[in-house]
Amino acid sequence: MKKIIGTVVLVLILAWIVPWRRINWGRITWQQAEVVTVTGEAKSQEKNQIANFSAGVMAQDMDKNKAMTEVNTKMNDLVKAVKDFGTEESDIKTQSLSYYQEPKGGQNPGQWQVNNTIEIVLRDINKAADLADLLAKSGANNVYGPNFMMDDTNEAEKGLYDAAIKDAKDKAESIAKASSRTLGKILSVSDGAGSNVVYPMYAKLDSGMGGGAVTEPGSTTVYKNLTVTFELK
Repeated sequence: MKKIIGTVVLVLILAWIVPWRRINWGRITWQQAEVVTVTGEAKSQEKNQIANFSAGVMAQDMDKNKAMTEVNTKMNDLVKAVKDFGTEESDIKTQSLSYYQEPKGGQNPGQWQVNNTIEIVLRDINKAADLADLLAKSGANNVYGPNFMMDDTNEAEKGLYDAAIKDAKDKAESIAKASSRTLGKILSVSDGAGSNVVYPMYAKLDSGMGGGAVTEPGSTTVYKNLTVTFELK
């Protein structure tokens, strides 16, 4: 106990007699690292994998029920034909459904117009021309497609990471060399939004709709962007 009291007394004496304010303790500062931030880019051309079609049925009649019955009948036949073609039910969905009555003063006042349109996903693009022919000969009034595209770009984008990092490093090294510096380690990487540009190719039908469709699936350009920060030495 006496030892502890003696230690406390010694500390108090030192605190009283030592000129603490005259002592220069120096200064601790944090210096921000010098860096260079660039965007690395990479892209690849990928063959399109699927095709989208839309097919619509339209009917007009002064009797609303008759117009709707006509559309429903034609649409049921159309959907059955598409399923018989080999399309899965999950790849057929209603795109739009509408009905409209021509107002007074219109070209056909009181007449009802009913529309029903479905979207079709074709997963075997080798059959695109055959499906285009089927739709052209069906009861559909409006047919669009095929619109070719990638099914999923995620896997294609993953293969571009190495190329994007290399592109970023090449750019950063050029900047470092121009400023008489050398490039250090990577400090951070930010994955930019991957994007893809689809080049759609549409079926070309002859005027008689009986000569067959000519289709070319084309390709999709897949991009990957990375923002990379390097240390400068």
